[in-house]
This record gives sequence, C-alpha cells and structure tokens, in this order.
Amino acid sequence: MNQNHQEAMADVRDMYMVHILFRREFGLLPQLVRGVRPGDVKRAEVVGAHAALMCQQLHLHHEGEDIFLWPLLAERGGAEAAAVVPTMQAQHHAIEQAYEAVVALLPDWRRTGRDGAEVAEALERLRAAATEHMAMEEAEILPLAQRYVTAAEWAKLGEHGLRDTPKKHLPLTFGMAMYEGDPEVIKAVLAHAPLPARLLMPVLAPRLYATHAKRVHGTATPPRIGATR
Repeated sequence: MNQNHQEAMADVRDMYMVHILFRREFGLLPQLVRGVRPGDVKRAEVVGAHAALMCQQLHLHHEGEDIFLWPLLAERGGAEAAAVVPTMQAQHHAIEQAYEAVVALLPDWRRTGRDGAEVAEALERLRAAATEHMAMEEAEILPLAQRYVTAAEWAKLGEHGLRDTPKKHLPLTFGMAMYEGDPEVIKAVLAHAPLPARLLMPVLAPRLYATHAKRVHGTATPPRIGATR
C-alpha cells in the first residue's frame, strides 16, 4: 500500500465503543421480550420498537463494512487479510439471516403482544452470531485496519450509518454509545461533527438514552458490560 507516511491511519477505537453498545443491548433484549406479558400490546410495542432500532443499527453497521472495509483490506492486506476476510463475510451472511428472521417476526408481535418466545429465540440467535463476529473482528480485523486503512477511509463507515439512520434516532443512538464510551473516544468522534452537534450531543444524547432506557429497561442505568479488550 503506497500511502504517504504522513497520512493519518484509522483510529479504530470507535468500533470498540459501538461493539459494547451492541453487546449490551442485544444481551438484554431476549429477556426483555420474555418479560412482556402475553397480550400486553403497549409493552410489546415499547420493547419491539427498541429491538427494531437495534436491528437497524446492526444492519447498517455491517452494511458499511461490506461496502467500505472488506474491499480495502482484501486489496491491501495480503495473506493476512485473505486468511480472515472471507470468514468475516460468511459471518455477516449468517448475521443477516438471523436479522431477517427477527425483523420478520417483530411487526406481528408488536401489534398483537402474543407470546414472545419465538421472537426471544430469534434474538438469541442474532445475539450469538453477532457476538462471535465482533470478538473475531476485534482480534483479527481491527489491527489490520489500523495498518491498511486511512482515517478518511475509516470515517466512511460512520458516515454510512449516519446517512441512513433516521435523523430523529441519531442523538439517541449516540447516547447509547456514550453510555459506556471512553470520553476520549467520544471527543474524537465529535471532533468531526458540525459545531452544533459538538455542543449539543454531550448534553442531549445521554439524557435521551436515560429516558429511553427507563422506558425500555425500567432503569436509566441498565447493566454495563464494560470493554472486552
């Protein structure tokens, strides 16, 4: 890879922050679904809407990797990338199948509040597939990205998710990431945002997540899982 030695390379710390968000929320979701009393449509809608949001965010996250990350690593990473990128792609395919199973079940459950066992089991399968993938990605892919992907190229991953996430959900999803995020990483991420976002997000996003978590989890401070590094 003939990169100018002065060119900044990827700061992958934001990926760990996003992964912690996914591990926490998908880890809690199956039991949240099981805790909804059959026929409680109001509660099913609250939990189901949260599940749909998390599925959307996971889907966009992986879509960005498919579009921007795997081709760059395959092109530049030589044998190291060739040994792992196909596995990453296969895992994405398995995650996508599990994701499709969940989103196919959610609308009826949200509407009827019927017994959620099938939804919870589908979420368990999605959680397991995503958790396995994230662990391997952290061990194998992120070190390669630090060496072969520029900061500008890495930023396209986040830009993809921002572009396709409904604007009304952006502060909430950022608050989800901030909940266990390293303050230095949060600062680095916001450094690239417009000035209003840099000023508002640190105040607004945590408040929105606290309100959302109280409604979904029954507490503004759901269990933290911490970093896995």
